[in-house]
This record gives sequence, structure tokens and C-alpha cells, in this order.
Amino acid sequence: MKKTTICAPLFVSALAVITIAFSAGQTSQTPRDHNSRSAEERQQDWPVYGGAPENTHYSALAQINRDNVKQLAVVWSYDTREEGGLETSPIIVDGVLYGITPTQKVFALDAATGNELWKFDSGIVGSQPDRGLAYWSDGKEKRILVGVMNFLYALDAATGKPVPSFGTQGRIDLRENLGREPASAQSIALTSPGIVYRNLIIVGGRNPETLPAPPGDIRAYDVRTAKLRWSFHTIPHPGKFGYRTWPPRAWKTSGAANNWAGMALDPRRGIVYVPTGSAAFDFYGADRVGNDLFADCLIALNAETGKRIWHFQGVHHDLWDRDFPSPPALVTVQGNGKNVDAVAQTTKQGLVYLFDRTNGKPLFPIDVRKYPRSAVPGERTSATQPLPARPAPFARQLLTENLLTNRTPEAHQWALEQFRKFRSQGQFVPLSVGIDTVIFPGFDGGAEWGGPAVDPETGIIYVNSNDVAWTGALAPNTGKKSPRGIYLSQCGVCHGEKMTGSPPAMPSLVGVASRLTPTQIVAVIKNGKGRMPGFPNLNQDQVSGLSDYLTSGENQELKSAAQFLAMKYRFTGYNKFLDPQGYPAVAPPWGTLNAINLNTGEYVWKIPFGEYPELAAKGQTDTGTENYGGPIVTAGGLLFIGATNFDKQFRAYDKSTGQLLWQTTLPFSGNATPATYEVNGRQFVVIAAGGGKAPKSRSGGVYVTFALPAETSNPSSNLRKQR
Repeated sequence: MKKTTICAPLFVSALAVITIAFSAGQTSQTPRDHNSRSAEERQQDWPVYGGAPENTHYSALAQINRDNVKQLAVVWSYDTREEGGLETSPIIVDGVLYGITPTQKVFALDAATGNELWKFDSGIVGSQPDRGLAYWSDGKEKRILVGVMNFLYALDAATGKPVPSFGTQGRIDLRENLGREPASAQSIALTSPGIVYRNLIIVGGRNPETLPAPPGDIRAYDVRTAKLRWSFHTIPHPGKFGYRTWPPRAWKTSGAANNWAGMALDPRRGIVYVPTGSAAFDFYGADRVGNDLFADCLIALNAETGKRIWHFQGVHHDLWDRDFPSPPALVTVQGNGKNVDAVAQTTKQGLVYLFDRTNGKPLFPIDVRKYPRSAVPGERTSATQPLPARPAPFARQLLTENLLTNRTPEAHQWALEQFRKFRSQGQFVPLSVGIDTVIFPGFDGGAEWGGPAVDPETGIIYVNSNDVAWTGALAPNTGKKSPRGIYLSQCGVCHGEKMTGSPPAMPSLVGVASRLTPTQIVAVIKNGKGRMPGFPNLNQDQVSGLSDYLTSGENQELKSAAQFLAMKYRFTGYNKFLDPQGYPAVAPPWGTLNAINLNTGEYVWKIPFGEYPELAAKGQTDTGTENYGGPIVTAGGLLFIGATNFDKQFRAYDKSTGQLLWQTTLPFSGNATPATYEVNGRQFVVIAAGGGKAPKSRSGGVYVTFALPAETSNPSSNLRKQR
């Protein structure tokens, strides 16, 4: 593969700009936010998803440190008494913890005791992930801004009651104002919280990855009235920058290119940093020929107006579902004797991009490499893709026979036989018809939605990673007007042609009638569940026909199904490369935890992350596992993280060395990012434990909170900085 190199303006001598565009709307520094709080208050609280608007996952608290972390014990837990799992990172403001249950009820607790203060039930049974909340105050009013499925609510922070003056009865419907009608047929859910800037709440949303899908507009609403203040169209309208990177009418028919992962904010400059995902349909793009701006981009927007300042596109004409999967992190780095305010973005491929946050110039070289063209009729892949030269990827990039499992001789032989049927040539190899292509790291990363932690004292970024292979292929779309045709077009993308799925992320639908009633199946089709979006665009006949097909295999013709079969090719399904016993068919590590110095691009340490308890009992330790949920880092010298899917462990590491200092078993796997805060001079660490990502495990929803024994807590030491 031929490559050219884009050099960094700070760390190397020359600059050549690729995939970055600037506008004349560069913002100047902005006044202090109305809801800004003192530095000491911010250190004691965890008031924003990610710990701070900059999304650093960092706390200056140091009462819990390397020397005493082994004394941590549970001080309270809050059981939501619901199943379904949790991905929520709570926020803590003024001694109150705000969280979300698995069915998306919202609650407030005394953060020192866990006693419930209030609970809000919208009457909607949430079935999508809900990863966090936002807080706004002008010093008098205090509001919680939270997504419940397709609605954004404003709740009185003191009572939990909807604020009547916000929208309609305290909420707005995010399906509206997208330019697609009817709004009720659109599918969008606020799975990651919006970000507050002054008197605005800025939101993205989760959209379907099949067509039809609404566009992934970034929108800002007035926090008092819910009036729409601005929209940034990620699929550009006529006359706007990027419009010509799509076919002329794509802005009316294409969808997604959405921000589902969350955002970061530079409050001083008034810039919001927005990562976006791929355009729909994910794996065949004949209807969206071109580079498809602003899909797969990191976009810097003026937070007050929504005007684009700069952008970088990480994948041109994405055919691999390579979303930017997590909010970026803002950090100040050093190079050539200068401090540079930077933004770091992790990717599903296992890459870290680093840019000057004011103008988007890369701080490490970016290579432009040529990749194969697609042989699928109608498809036109991009000739080139960008890759950062540094840091080195934190996940493996090419699966070869030497990287297949050796867990047992039988597993290795099986993996070898399967691998020789695949096409494995590394990154950005377009999918083929009739032969599976290896995606490594898999469709779930590399990095995922938990996001990284950044230590502002050292410039070190900490990121957990998946390191498992998946495969995928295309097949001709039959065009039959039937429930099976709808299933293959809409459901088969995740659950596969034979309904076997790829558990636990994509569950099997085989025998679904024995687990769910027809009414429950219809509800899941309409509203979605877990990773699955809802399909409100299907009419009642289509939903009923699809439900019958799932339960009995009936395949009667439905004339109204034709709209879903316009694409010539469809995805045959996500296939995780697992051995016959259900373990990854690649050699360990299957998950890692990485510390990278962003000043130099060099690794500080890298360790396997997670275990399978049954393998560990047989002496197969340090295998690493798939993991969801991010880390936090503290001035006490610690890195806290749950995340691992199978062992239910919550761990604390020495942030300087990666040495494991403490671990405990949670009631369910902690697939969420923890938070830390101080109340009455005592530091607490809390994590939401919900599990459900291991095929044989139960799911639940328990918030578990830890602290040092009361007699050993020393309030005066809370803000002591340890390196």
C-alpha cells in the first residue's frame, strides 16, 4: 500500500493539510458560563458526564491513594430492582447523586448515604442504553436535562418534577425538527447525554444504521424554553460546505452520520467537539457515492451558533461501521518547549488522533494510504484513507495465522480451517459478495463508548480496548416483497440470515417465540432494545408480518415492503470470530488497558485487561476480555475501571505503572464509567453495575459506592496531588 505523510506542525517541520477544512467563524474567548462553579467545587463534585466539560475523566481528589486504596470498602449501594443492564455514569452535584435505572427512570440520592431523595418515572419504558445526564444552573434554578428514549426532559433538580416551561409539559420530542416527515416515523434516542454551554443544551442522538434513517443533525436547545437555537446538518444541505461530497439528493434520503457517543466542550473558547458515526446504510454505499462529509468526522463547532470551525474526517465513504465511538478528550500537551491545547480522539480501529483544538492541525504526522477498490457493482470506495503515524495503534491491525488461538490444539485447528476461508488483509478492505472479510479489531473496537481518561498533570491518556476479530460479507438483495425481505434488510444486519446473531451484543432470534409473546416482539420492533434501534417507520402490516415471520417463518407477500429493498446488496450479519466453546478464536490478549504519553506519542505501559473466571481457574490468566465502559484517573495516583464483561471486577491500578493495587467483585459486571466525588470531607467512588453482556449472566441495575473507613478519612488530604 502506497502512502504519503501529513506532518505535524508542532512536532515536525512541515504541514500538509488533509481532510481538514476551516471556516472563517473562529470564535474568540468567551465569558465565564452562567452555571460555572468554583475550582474547588468542581474538584469535589462530578458534575458533568466525563467529570468535566473537557471530558477528561479526571479528579483532583487524592484522599484515596496508592497507599490506602486496599482499604476501600462498600459504604452503600442502591439497587434499582430492575433488569436490563446499566451503562450510566452518574453525576454528583452539591452532595446529590443523579442516576438512571435500566428502564430509564431518573433518580436523585443523598451521595453520602445512598438514601433516595426522589424518582421520576416518565411512563415510558426505556429500552435503549442511557449513559448519563446533564446539569444546568443559573445560581437560582437547577435543572437535570436527561434523555428518555426520543424525548429530552428538563427536571427540577430539587424535586425531580418536569419543568412546565420547557417544551411541552417539560419535554421535547427529538424526532421533530429533522426535516423528515412524519416525525413519528423517525427513530432517534438520546443514548449519551447532551452537553451544556451557557443556556444551551447541545444534543446528538442514536439513529438506525439501515435505511430509512433520519439525518444526524447536531442541535442546540434553550435550556429554559426548549426553543431550537441552531442545527448543524451532518448531511449538508444544498450550498453548504460538504454538499458535493454526496449525491445531489442525499440530504433528503440518506441518514445517520450522527453523534451517538457524546461530545466535549472547551468552555473558555466556546467550542464544542463532536465526533460522528457512519452514514446509513453502513456496509454498501452505492446511494451515497463520495466521501460523505460529515460522517466519521471530528467536528469543532462554535457552541453559541453551531458554525463549523474545523473538521477532520477519519474514514472516507465508510463501509466498515468505523464510527468515532467516544467523546474526545481535551488536554494540554508539550512539544518543542510549547504548551498546546489539544483534542484527542480514539477510534474503533485502535488509533489515537491528536489535534490542536483551536484549528484542527494534527500534532503528529498523518499518513495517507492507498487501499483496494471495491469489486461490488455500484460501489465506489475512496482511493485513500488517513492513519496517524503516532501513537502506534493500541489494538492489533492485521489477523494472520500466527495470531490464531492456541487455547487448545482443537480450537487452533478449527480456527485455522475457518480463517483460510476468510479474506484478511488489514484495515479498509472493502467487503465482498460471498466471502467473509476479517474486521480486526472488530466492529465493537478498539475503543468504544466508555471513552478515555486523561491526566492533565502528565498528558497521559488511558484507554481500554477490545482486541477480537469479527467478519462480515455482502449478499445480493432478493427484492422480494415479504416479511423475510424486511427481516433481511432491517434485522439481518445484526441478527444474520439464519437469526443466530452474535451474542451477547446481537442476540439470537432462534426460538424467540418461546421467550417473548407476540405483543413483546411487536414492542421491541417498534421501540428497539439494547443496541437495537426502533423501527417506527414500519407500518402495522409490516410489523405484524415481521412478527409472524420471526415466530413461525411465514413469508407472505407485503406490497408495502418494497421501500426497504431498494439497495442491491445487503449485509449478511455481524459475525464474531469465536471458537466452538465461545471464546475468541484469536490469540490473547482479547482486551487491553493502555497508557500513552500524548507529549511524545510513546506508550508508558500496556497490560491485558480482564479474565474469564473459568479459564483463570484452569491457569489461563491474563487473557483480557471484551470490555465496555471507561476509566477515571485521580490525583491520588490511581486509575479506576470496571468495564470487563465476564469477571464482574472493579479494579484500581497505579496510574504510573499499570500495577493492580485493588479489586473487588461487583454484583453484576460494571459496564459503565465510574465517578468519584467528595461529601463532608470524605471521598467516594461509585460505579453502576448492570451486567448482561456475558451470554450466561443475569442483568440488573445496582449502583455500588466505595470509600475508606470513616476513621481513616482525612479531609485535609483530599486535594493533595500525587504523581
